[in-house]
Amino acid sequence: MIIGVPKEIKNNENRVALTPAGAQELVKQGHVVYVQTKAGEGSGFNDEEYAGAGAKLLPTAEEVFAIAEMIIKVKEPIEQEYKLIRKDQLVFTYFHFASHEPLAHAMIKTGAVCLAYETVEREDRSLPLLVPMSEVAGRMAIQEGAKYLEKPLKGRGILLGGVPGVMPAKVLVLGGGVVGANAAKIAAGMGADVTITDLNLNRLRYLDDVMPKNVHTMVSNDYVLRELVKTHDLIVGAVLIPGAKAPKLITKDMLKTMRPGTVLVDVAVDQGGCIETCKPTTHEDPTYIIDDVVHYCVANMPGAVPYTSTLALTNATLPYAIKLANKGWKKACEENADLKKGLNVIQGKVVYKAVADSFNLPYTDVNEFLN
Repeated sequence: MIIGVPKEIKNNENRVALTPAGAQELVKQGHVVYVQTKAGEGSGFNDEEYAGAGAKLLPTAEEVFAIAEMIIKVKEPIEQEYKLIRKDQLVFTYFHFASHEPLAHAMIKTGAVCLAYETVEREDRSLPLLVPMSEVAGRMAIQEGAKYLEKPLKGRGILLGGVPGVMPAKVLVLGGGVVGANAAKIAAGMGADVTITDLNLNRLRYLDDVMPKNVHTMVSNDYVLRELVKTHDLIVGAVLIPGAKAPKLITKDMLKTMRPGTVLVDVAVDQGGCIETCKPTTHEDPTYIIDDVVHYCVANMPGAVPYTSTLALTNATLPYAIKLANKGWKKACEENADLKKGLNVIQGKVVYKAVADSFNLPYTDVNEFLN
């Protein structure tokens, strides 16, 4: 198969979809890999490393898209890339369709096969291609939150871990999944007083067992959240419903009950955000303030630590990319239930129900394309 890796062009997106080591593995399997020049530069991988791994270099995204049967990316295509995607071309990337209707319509129009990292799902309901970036984003949420709690950045002016004789900051984590667990772990390690909420009692029992003693668990409901937001300094939105929009757990009216300088970090922004006042921001301009509450809603948080993120992502995606390249998307998805769940749009039809439901689009059973 001919595989293309274009340079990411989203604002301050420094990740690349494939490391030189990943390219080498695909070449060893007999595939041809085309990488756009300087695609790996932001992650610390130069063109010579890709060439040494057996990849071929092309100067423009137009040439990469034109020649490739499968495009491997990190972030969803943006408007200037829509026209480059061809009918029947396989695009393997994060799409997050449910939070961006124009993207869904654009991909339907291309007739391409859209296989989304974020909905590849194992039998145990884990999301293997979302996990590495969720781990990064969860840890970064605390790193960024701690920074924006500083007074010069309009935060409360509170040190996350406190000092002897001074209480630490209080951190509230909404959601006990991969993002939430990683956020809680880092916040606890920095000495904060952490509360993590979730609807799943079994998950809370597990977290209660494995987390340090400065992490407390609570069942999530509107009443509980309304009380907690009044006293917490940093609130991390870490809620995920695979392939669907995130529920709005923090509403606009709650902001008025928070202390001035409270910081909100909405990691769920890729899926529409779990904070009602959330709107996507960029690393260039990451925050805004509503009712004296600092909002950090960067939609590609792991892009700020691209070396770590690119390695972590390729570790997870490469085995699936090899299956798709070796067998073609149809056979690979017929044989692998994880990959089958990653199919969102095929040749103009929406085959992932949560995406169809988000925009009242016709839904087509994925099996119609596989059997």
